[in-house]
Amino acid sequence: MPTAIILLLVAAGSVLFHVLSPWWWTPIASNWRYIDDTIIITFWITGAVFFAVVAFMAYCVLRFRHREGHKAAYEPENRKLEWWLTGGTAVGVAAMLIPGLFVWHQFVTVPADASEIEVMGQQWRWSFRLPGKDGRMGTSDVRHVSADNPLGLNPNDTNGQDDVVIESGDLHLQIGKPVKVLLRSVDVLHNFYVPEFRAKMDMVPGSVTYFWFTPTRTGTFDVLCAELCGLAHAQMRAQVVVQEEPAYQAWLQQQQTFAQLSERTKTRTARDSGAN
Repeated sequence: MPTAIILLLVAAGSVLFHVLSPWWWTPIASNWRYIDDTIIITFWITGAVFFAVVAFMAYCVLRFRHREGHKAAYEPENRKLEWWLTGGTAVGVAAMLIPGLFVWHQFVTVPADASEIEVMGQQWRWSFRLPGKDGRMGTSDVRHVSADNPLGLNPNDTNGQDDVVIESGDLHLQIGKPVKVLLRSVDVLHNFYVPEFRAKMDMVPGSVTYFWFTPTRTGTFDVLCAELCGLAHAQMRAQVVVQEEPAYQAWLQQQQTFAQLSERTKTRTARDSGAN
């Protein structure tokens, strides 16, 4: 009896801890409430199965305890029970899988009106690129990556000359505007993750991955790397600032383009050469 009671208390306590826990997600700041809903569905299904299994264990401990005059019966197979377990497991897995498939379809289907931005991960900092006035981002290649060109932009591509380049600074976004985030890494696996946005994706060297989201509230949010990327992984931080359109446009006008950064680099190189 004590063992059965302890098992039931563990099951009930686990469910209550989940329901009443003070540790929960940060308040969402994007359109991906569907991801939260899918995770909650998974929690409740797995929680119900956990409670049922532990309660069954408690029942078995109590029902089939040793008693004088009772003899255990060995039953190697029970087709009826096996069919019930197989069917119940299939229903539970489908209930967890199907919502995720719908959300994944939304996750990879970028709205036609989404603007593009680029994020480059590098041990251990973030760099960002936004399209310039022409609305198009220029091409890039890892062969162009250098200390003065961390994003590896092609200097011969005219579409990239007006691209806005942010080196180790904060990324600003406009509220209510869908954004497709293009993800690149220059060295190892990284993962661009803002907890309030929920959406994230691995950044794979040699590939361009992506996700999209729509910021739904203004504020300043921390950027984390969600993939162990080396000794300073925990210090690989930045911030995303979501603003109303006037404030966002004012910030954008203050940023430097790739052409301006290139010119500044040439001037500095010429000055250093003259000094030598």
